[in-house]
Amino acid sequence: MPPPDSTRSGTLPVRVVVIDDSPDIALYTQAVLEQSGCEVIALTDSAQALSTVHSFDPDVVVTDIEMPGVDGLELMASLREDRPWLPVVVMTAHVSVEYAVSALRGQADEFLTKPVNPDQLVSVVLRLAEGARSTREKHSGEVVLAIGAHPDDVELGVGATLAAHRAALDTIVILTLSRGGRGGDMDSRQHESLAAAAMLGARLFLEDLSDTQIARSDEALAVIERVVTEVSPTIVYTHSSHDRHQDHRAVHEATMIATRTIPVVGCYQSPSSTIDFRPNRFVAVDGYTDAKLRLLDCYRSQSGIREYLEPDFVLATARYWSRFGTGKSAEPLEIIRDASGLSAAPTMQVFGEVDSSRL
Repeated sequence: MPPPDSTRSGTLPVRVVVIDDSPDIALYTQAVLEQSGCEVIALTDSAQALSTVHSFDPDVVVTDIEMPGVDGLELMASLREDRPWLPVVVMTAHVSVEYAVSALRGQADEFLTKPVNPDQLVSVVLRLAEGARSTREKHSGEVVLAIGAHPDDVELGVGATLAAHRAALDTIVILTLSRGGRGGDMDSRQHESLAAAAMLGARLFLEDLSDTQIARSDEALAVIERVVTEVSPTIVYTHSSHDRHQDHRAVHEATMIATRTIPVVGCYQSPSSTIDFRPNRFVAVDGYTDAKLRLLDCYRSQSGIREYLEPDFVLATARYWSRFGTGKSAEPLEIIRDASGLSAAPTMQVFGEVDSSRL
């Protein structure tokens, strides 16, 4: 799924995902919206909603509030974490104040009672879609390039930070220089990388350099320079030089050359980082650790092989680094260059330099 498209024109059909466990209501709602010119996908299984939203990239979601499995309020909470810019319309047959309050507390953009008036439905959906598109078109946020030597490096190092950038409507690009042949089947790892990028709403560059044999060669440098030229990042995250893995060090060195004109460059921690890793910024990622765990869960071929991908380990690490900032969870960064200020993303809390002797 591509990142929020700032070029999506208002002349294109409004895209809507409709979720209702009643096939008759789902199809009726779909028909009403399609007659108004909308492009609609109707679902009767709420469990399919998030994956459909990722692939279809709708302008609006219309959902029932009482459904088996994941109900409308739970779905809305997931959507708000995943895509805070996406308008959600809640429908229910109940007209009580309690239901309305529950929906509004769940941050629904509109609350409609069944049977829904078709004219009202169309009016609400088109109005919300117009507002959402206007917001996306006006957004001129950061372009974030996260560079890793192998699949899952980026997600493990700055997965929650990238989720925070996405929530701020920043554009996310991931460059992975190898397909991780030494860490498992390359086809599986490729599919896992694509799944994680889609979940994050990121553009993925997946290259073919040899796992465990990446050197600061003209080839590696050329790959990074090509991607930098194509996407024009304003923020870059990559490996630290303080790392035992030679691939990580090589990627760091090549990145430092290829991104010499980029205003902000930060290095993330990996499981092979040495004791010389000295972070001086701590990104508060409260509210984004679940998103990071979902990204790492995409790499199921590594389950049971790499303990540092286990949720308990990931959460404990984030909890540890929070002691140097605020909040309950943080991801550490070594800031190599900061010409514009890393706190530009509005939903991120980034903290200044600290005394590294405390670490």
